[in-house]
Amino acid sequence: MFSIFKKDPIKKLNKAYEAKLEKAMLAQRNGDIKGYAMITAEAEKIAAEIQLLESSAKA
Repeated sequence: MFSIFKKDPIKKLNKAYEAKLEKAMLAQRNGDIKGYAMITAEAEKIAAEIQLLESSAKA
């Protein structure tokens, strides 16, 4: 009945993923390659979570 009030976890993860990518881009532009690599790895983990949720939602 109240499912319309539930937050979509995929939307939240997509927003976090986009923020990480932007943060990584800024680190790369500032010459912080090590920071860029670390932030990109975090973004890849979030992307894997998104794929997992999307595949479970389809099944």
